[in-house]
Amino acid sequence: MSSSDIFIGETIGTAVLILLGGGVCAAVTLKHSKARNAGWLAITFGWGFAVLAGAYLAGGVSGAHLNPAVTIGLAIEGGTRWSDVPLYIGSQMLGAMIGAALVWLTYYGQFRAHMTDPEIAGARSGEEAVADPASAPKAGPVLGIFSTGPEIRHAVQNLVTEIIATVVLVLVILTEGLNNDGNGLGTLGALVTALLVVGIGLSLGGPTGYAINPARDLGPRIVHALLPLPNKGGSDWGYAWIPVVGPLVGGAIAGGLYNVAFA
Repeated sequence: MSSSDIFIGETIGTAVLILLGGGVCAAVTLKHSKARNAGWLAITFGWGFAVLAGAYLAGGVSGAHLNPAVTIGLAIEGGTRWSDVPLYIGSQMLGAMIGAALVWLTYYGQFRAHMTDPEIAGARSGEEAVADPASAPKAGPVLGIFSTGPEIRHAVQNLVTEIIATVVLVLVILTEGLNNDGNGLGTLGALVTALLVVGIGLSLGGPTGYAINPARDLGPRIVHALLPLPNKGGSDWGYAWIPVVGPLVGGAIAGGLYNVAFA
């Protein structure tokens, strides 16, 4: 693959992934959205379909990593050159930021109506007024549309959860290559990966929201920090390292496990 193939495929594929994944979070969260309060099942299946769309789109161009943890796992396994890793990750980050900005544009009216609603703005002000100054910074009322956060804030548990979930993701992706006499699953692999992401969300997503992808979390979190959203609160930078480090460690462990157990 040429450098331009990697850049184009990973940027556009990740942008579509985040547009559809962040879009379902916006649809479920924002007032005046027809899908408001649709729940966790809608979010997990929405993210699964987002992975399916991004993977099919980019698969024939860049290999559709769409995730730095997958790129690291493939580099350790040997399927991706280490010299290409920075371009993959940089393209994924750019695509994630573009996708997050497109979610904001798509739901622009809903964002403004939601965040200026007296009930929501008032509740947010009340939270800030009673918050313990020594506690972790409160996330804004729409941060969950852009990035993940834990239900119980415990750094070690949150980190381990992200590592375990990412090991499952990347190890299954790597072992797809063992099928069909070593030729992988072709385009069917995108469907398997999408269903896997749904399964991870349903089974392992409860504690942290299953980032399992550093670009998916960090790129949109940066966009949240930059967008002119009224009453948005903080971007929870104190937690932001966990959905970056956890998936990267998980991807590296999966690559090592593959080489030991399957290569």
